[in-house]
Amino acid sequence: MKFNKQIFIILILSFLVSFAASGCISQGEGAKEQNTKEVPAAQFSNIRENPVTPWNSKPTAPVIDSTAYVDPQASVIGNVKIGANVMISPMASIRSDEGMPILVGNDSNVQDGVVLHALETIDEEGEPVEKNIVEVGGEKYAVYIGENVSLAHQSQIHGPASVGNDTFIGMQAFVFKAKVGNNCVLEPTSAAIGVTIPDGRYIPAGTVITSQAEADKLPEVTEDYAYRHTNEAVIYVNVNLAEGYNKAA
Repeated sequence: MKFNKQIFIILILSFLVSFAASGCISQGEGAKEQNTKEVPAAQFSNIRENPVTPWNSKPTAPVIDSTAYVDPQASVIGNVKIGANVMISPMASIRSDEGMPILVGNDSNVQDGVVLHALETIDEEGEPVEKNIVEVGGEKYAVYIGENVSLAHQSQIHGPASVGNDTFIGMQAFVFKAKVGNNCVLEPTSAAIGVTIPDGRYIPAGTVITSQAEADKLPEVTEDYAYRHTNEAVIYVNVNLAEGYNKAA
């Protein structure tokens, strides 16, 4: 009798396992049927047009030079122009869906976790919001990143903003409503808010510059400055990374 009971228990367990595998038993007590919708694969692209909004009725796709590299885990959306040899690393976000356009110049790099975004540059009547626009070389932008610029890990450039050529923006540095000149250095965790940083100046690590008087007194990037040649080395590495990733793709 004991033997028969064991066989009965084994048979019952086998039946329950088979029944569950067939999908007839829901996973979890009180499980509800999921309301899912099949979404075309194209909607998941990391490079895509901006959506239609009350302030912008025209979807615009990014324009990316063939020599630039955009990591599949980076996001480039809307009216964005990416120049030659630009390296855009994983988890970077270049989102031109509110303020537009955004430009990243030749040989620059946008490293891991960097965010480029901007305040609204067009109102709901289709008129430009001039206070949220920067002008460089006679052209208007929400965010302008020049040539040979390094945007190091987790830095943020939030428009209206511009960064001049040959400038290094350090890790977790922040630029907002500001213009940063050529050949500048923003050391890690520094910030420029509402000011113009003259050419050839640096902001020490952790320093937040919020007045033009402070900006004008910033120290100059001299030949003996510790980070004088940092950007050159970073540019070299990232231009070659872009080329290498493109060849491997």
